[in-house]
Amino acid sequence: MTRNRASARDAGARLERATADHLARHVAPGIDRRVRNGALDRGDVGGVFTAHGARVVIECKDVRATALGSWVREAETERVNDGAVAGVVVHKRTGVGYTRPGEQYVTMTLDDLVALLTGTRPPAGETITERAQDGPDLLDVIAQDGAGQGSA
Repeated sequence: MTRNRASARDAGARLERATADHLARHVAPGIDRRVRNGALDRGDVGGVFTAHGARVVIECKDVRATALGSWVREAETERVNDGAVAGVVVHKRTGVGYTRPGEQYVTMTLDDLVALLTGTRPPAGETITERAQDGPDLLDVIAQDGAGQGSA
């Protein structure tokens, strides 16, 4: 079956509903699909918070062609629009139906993962050499452990 605009919209709505229902069942009952906000879109699923109480944006994608870069950029735009600490993309796995939402993929940046785990987002554009010097240098630890030396 070829996909047209209406069938693509319906597929996206099914994934959004399945995602929201799964999270509401297993995380918090207030999680639900969001109403579209046009240019100031704030993601597809609302009512999602980290364990520290910070908002999280979820963008859902049910398409055949994977475009992680553009999806993550879209989630980042929506994260900023919402004032959220993290933005993640839930994307449908081929061959995994809507009745098994827990098996869908989730993609995010490492900064989003840090925000989910700590409740605080690292500064934008931070590099490894700019981080706080309160512990051993990561590159020194790697060198001391022999990581990257071909040992498994």
